[in-house]
Amino acid sequence: MKKMTLSETSIFQHIKQLITNARNNVAIAINSELSLLYWQIGKKIKTDILKDKRAEYGEKIIEDLSKRLTFEYGRGWSEKQLRHCLRTAETFPDEEIFSALRRELTWTHIKALMYIDDPLKED
Repeated sequence: MKKMTLSETSIFQHIKQLITNARNNVAIAINSELSLLYWQIGKKIKTDILKDKRAEYGEKIIEDLSKRLTFEYGRGWSEKQLRHCLRTAETFPDEEIFSALRRELTWTHIKALMYIDDPLKED
């Protein structure tokens, strides 16, 4: 392999940084969209299935929904995941507030916030 000149090395470093930045931006965009998807799913379950209540029959519906989504889309749609989605919509009922939050935090951080029981710590 031929040794790179100083200007070639500089160009390589610049292009390498462009690629790294683009990858980071894509990861942030994907995380933000997935977080919104999870919130929307939770909102739909909360309003359309549970009718804003914690009905026992909702447990069976979530179980069935999980099975159907897993069959259709593969892993990632467990009952536990759907409960995380539901908890997201319950914890952050305002879409505007959640949208601002999802742009700043990863899904992992959002999940951590949702399960804090102390309002002072949550704030």
